[in-house]
Amino acid sequence: MEDFYLKQIHSPQDLKKLNEEQLEELAKEIREELIETVSKTGGHLASNLGVVELTIALHKVFRSPEDKIVWDVGHQTYVHKLLTGRYDRFSSLRTENGISGFSRPSESEHDMFYSGHSSTSVSAALGIAEGNKLKGNKNYAIAVIGDGAFTGGMVYEALNNAGRSDTRLIVILNNNEMSISKNVGAVAKYLAVIRSKPSYFRLKERTESFLNRIPLIGKKCAKAIFNLKTFVKNLIYSSTMFEQFGFRYMGPIDGHNIPQLCDALEGAKEAKCPVLLHIHTTKGKGYDFAEKAPAAFHGVSEFDINTGEPIFSGDNFSKEFGTFLVDMASKDRRICAITAAMSLGTGLVAFQKKYPDRFFDVGIAEEHAVTFCSGLAKAGMIPVFAVYSSFLQRAYDQIVHDGALQGQKIILAIDRAGFVGEDGETHQGILDVPFINTIPNVTIYSPSTYSELRADFVQAFYHSDGLVAVRYPRGAEKQLPNDFHFSVEPFDLYGDESCQIAVLAYGKEFAFACEAKEKLQQQGIQIKIIKINRIKPIDSKIYDYLLPCRVVAFFEESERNGSVGEIVGAHLCRLGFGGKYRHIAVDNQFVCHASVSSQLHKYHLDTDGIVEEIHSVLDEENEKT
Repeated sequence: MEDFYLKQIHSPQDLKKLNEEQLEELAKEIREELIETVSKTGGHLASNLGVVELTIALHKVFRSPEDKIVWDVGHQTYVHKLLTGRYDRFSSLRTENGISGFSRPSESEHDMFYSGHSSTSVSAALGIAEGNKLKGNKNYAIAVIGDGAFTGGMVYEALNNAGRSDTRLIVILNNNEMSISKNVGAVAKYLAVIRSKPSYFRLKERTESFLNRIPLIGKKCAKAIFNLKTFVKNLIYSSTMFEQFGFRYMGPIDGHNIPQLCDALEGAKEAKCPVLLHIHTTKGKGYDFAEKAPAAFHGVSEFDINTGEPIFSGDNFSKEFGTFLVDMASKDRRICAITAAMSLGTGLVAFQKKYPDRFFDVGIAEEHAVTFCSGLAKAGMIPVFAVYSSFLQRAYDQIVHDGALQGQKIILAIDRAGFVGEDGETHQGILDVPFINTIPNVTIYSPSTYSELRADFVQAFYHSDGLVAVRYPRGAEKQLPNDFHFSVEPFDLYGDESCQIAVLAYGKEFAFACEAKEKLQQQGIQIKIIKINRIKPIDSKIYDYLLPCRVVAFFEESERNGSVGEIVGAHLCRLGFGGKYRHIAVDNQFVCHASVSSQLHKYHLDTDGIVEEIHSVLDEENEKT
């Protein structure tokens, strides 16, 4: 189907010109565009298919960017992008120099925040609403948040503050998994629709205003009516926790019915207090494969539209970790697996099925997960928290206070360490090494291959004390030279010990260093490589191999400040190192979305980059002589 209506939408203002029937056609066009594009670029499909009608209704009723729409976890903003002037660029989704797969203020005035982590939207929207109130601004702040994000404690901190505020804040709870309240039966459904209409709020306000003007008995009558209404509503709805927070609760509303959604949003605008609008949607709506398996289509790579099958598949570090953990758990009943709503992404599905009693999905609550692990460890278990590097940032205080300080055996399985590619700034795993490096009594391993991954976890389980992190990259292992043999020592030497040019690397970067070594050798340049297996604490013997060198170059897929390379460089300086030291890492910036190979090339961390940097430092030497 040709995108007849979608092509006409250059801004939300164009959307307002369409009638109900045309909006339904627009929704169909959007779904086809989403499926077609994401099948080629990869991305978050199921969640976006689920919010098509909601996004249309939001832009029909509100005036963006004057009214601020804050999307919780901005991966569900694809429809929003299509309706805010980015249709012509939508085919570039998640590609280098193309539009982001998340909300991005530098991309459009309609995107309020960079948002890649969940449970933040209510706090941000409340801040906007309070700012509007202080300036006398009558615009609205709207937070769109999914039920999964309601497992994050930050939401309740925000609700607690927002409910007592007198602001134009509207929170839209998109419920596509669990039931928040048991509003069952035809009467409840009918009343939910009636109570969402703007005419209901106008009548309610006029009635209250009229009664309050009647001397002596008016206010008493108004209060009696309110108490009776509350009693009947609670009888039917069983009340809601949101009203206890101070919100006007509306819903549940069919999240795929555009007229009902528009009525509900208009009704929310009429309320004189913070509103929580509860809608129900189907994740993956409109694409059969995604509806049947929404988790599998949450974040997808390229896939065949006709079959729903991925174009590329195969082994990767996450799968290898999951298989290994199942095997270890069969031998040691103390081993438990913990995830923050990411069992599929972190490779724990098989563990969940085989050992459900030792599997804990704590929801989107990384902070709780770490402290929970500390309690498990105190009870004599060996907890393994599998988490993306980017999401572990949320639990820094818990790692410090409830992990390292307690001295408990907690294993952090840090997935997606290093560059992650197309997910962009909010998801790169380049901060875990610097921030964990600041914490005393923590051990960090960084394997390069699957066999090393298994060996490092054995070290973590049985030969390391306290909190231990094992960090590994996204994707598959790279082939290492046949003459390299990994050991369980803190570091390995690859090459001639007497060589005076040393390259240091760890994790995935070691494979590129090996390729660079071969290229440089063909050019008559000999180097040795120090492969660091345990990156915290650094074994002091490593410096015995570095001090005699005239050139030491450290290549690290990490933010530079606080990294391993910075620590090694500082210690070499203290030891009086007289050669040249070069540290290649990400220098004080966030990494934009692009393929991993492109990111590695940009930051001189691939094979060609290492070769180029070695030539550069040697050229500097020659210039001085």
